[in-house]
Amino acid sequence: MATTSLLPKSIPPFFANQTSISSARNTNVSFLSNQTTRSTSFQTNAKKKNGWLDAFDTGEDPDMDTSFQTNAKKKNGWLDAFDTGEDPDMEYGSQYSSGKQSEDPRPPENPDNPYGFLKFPMGFMPEVASLGLKIRGDVRRCLCVVSGGVYENLLFFPTIQLLKDRYPGVQVDILSSARGKQTYEMNKNVRWADVYDPEEFIEPAEYLDLLGLIKNRYYDMMLSTKLAGIGHASFLFMSTASQTASYIYPNVNAAGAGLLLSETFTPDRLNLSEGGYNMYHQMTDWLARPGRNVPRQEIPPLKVSISRKLKDVVAAKYKNAGVEKGKYIVIHGIESDSKANMQSRGDTDSLLPLHIWRDITSSIRGVKPLYVIPHEKERENVEEIIGDDTNMIFITTPGQLAALINDSVGVISTNTAAVHLALAREKPCVALFGSEEKAKLFLPNVENSKCIIASSKTGNLADIDTNAVKNAVQIFEMPLVLA
Repeated sequence: MATTSLLPKSIPPFFANQTSISSARNTNVSFLSNQTTRSTSFQTNAKKKNGWLDAFDTGEDPDMDTSFQTNAKKKNGWLDAFDTGEDPDMEYGSQYSSGKQSEDPRPPENPDNPYGFLKFPMGFMPEVASLGLKIRGDVRRCLCVVSGGVYENLLFFPTIQLLKDRYPGVQVDILSSARGKQTYEMNKNVRWADVYDPEEFIEPAEYLDLLGLIKNRYYDMMLSTKLAGIGHASFLFMSTASQTASYIYPNVNAAGAGLLLSETFTPDRLNLSEGGYNMYHQMTDWLARPGRNVPRQEIPPLKVSISRKLKDVVAAKYKNAGVEKGKYIVIHGIESDSKANMQSRGDTDSLLPLHIWRDITSSIRGVKPLYVIPHEKERENVEEIIGDDTNMIFITTPGQLAALINDSVGVISTNTAAVHLALAREKPCVALFGSEEKAKLFLPNVENSKCIIASSKTGNLADIDTNAVKNAVQIFEMPLVLA
């Protein structure tokens, strides 16, 4: 009938073909199961991520090539939970992208202005100041906090030279102890050296004044050799430097320090000086790392520079002591309680009593042994034990010691800064150590230098064989007659 045609037509169900849908579901399920299997196999040996950092992070893409991250150091997830590292497919085409940094020409400073002229960093452009720092990692100004005395600061010289080679035009400043500051009169790569002993407590007012001074110098990088906890890490963090790198404690005292530092180095021991000559190898490896179109930098040897004014001052001193240039041997390392001994904190057994030095130097002929005393009170002891006619000179600074060694025939010394100064000035040297293992640890490339090691067989420096030392003295260029 016609009435039936007025009724609305029945609507077919949406899932008309349920069989195809079910098969499609089965296909998707198998695909997801295969993906899960691949993802599981890919992350079998990977460290499980912290789910509290990103609840929606399902892990790394199994199809992504991660071979470039094989030897990379794992980043601290607390600093940026969403930082997955550099994109290997990204191409940098900017002038800030590759190679070493370059300095722009700078107008000369105004000599009539007592406050200087253009004191901001070289190459500083407010519009793009952060591009070179963020993309390429440029460093215009660097501050190094060096812990220790003369010995530790002297061994930091190769690291400073590495900074100058890696970042051309960088200005390097130093914070060190009062004794450590004396060494930087021999380093032409250091602009300013200020006294700040990180091992001692300073007044809060001085602490804030120093922090304000650091912030006003606009440092791009801060390096510290002090084992940092949360306190020292906070000091580096408040300096507002874009890169802060420091050694941290290898125990629970380092808790919280990694959150405030951009790079940390964990040493093998609490006393960093026990590492010998390569005590800063972790920091130098990080500084010498290859970058974009920049190969791995070579760590330079220890070199020192001596000014003409310093040479003249020392020449007047050793002439008053009764010796002439090129006709004396420097004797360094006599036993004394003075802080000017210049011994390493990692080797406390590095001084010899005067009666052993008397046995060593009594057989030397042709040149005069010149004793370096670290304190005036030792003058009477030298005259009493060795003799009234003994040549001696009072020197407490490493710069004057380097100038004294530079004008000498050679050096006979225990494990003090005199050994490294002799190697830096390429002078013949006889180094006295308590053991052969300690000598290999503190002296680099001894077989390729003009240095001969005389060590004790008992591990105690006082038991050293004086006859072996007398035979080693024959390396000096002057014709010596040994009795």
